[in-house]
Amino acid sequence: MNTLILTVTGMSCMGCVNSVKNLISPLPGVGGVRVELASGRVEVDHDPALCDTASISQSIRDAGYGVTE
Repeated sequence: MNTLILTVTGMSCMGCVNSVKNLISPLPGVGGVRVELASGRVEVDHDPALCDTASISQSIRDAGYGVTE
């Protein structure tokens, strides 16, 4: 497992935190997701052979949030 660290913008409440977790968690190869609301930091434990960085970032963008690596 690799750990991907992203900064997600546009999260304003715990509902947003849960939304981001629920977007990423079901992706193939994702083993864990940790989200910090105040900093926008999102850590994703994933198997890069099953789920790449672009797929994770795009899932978040598709929900209307901004993402930087």
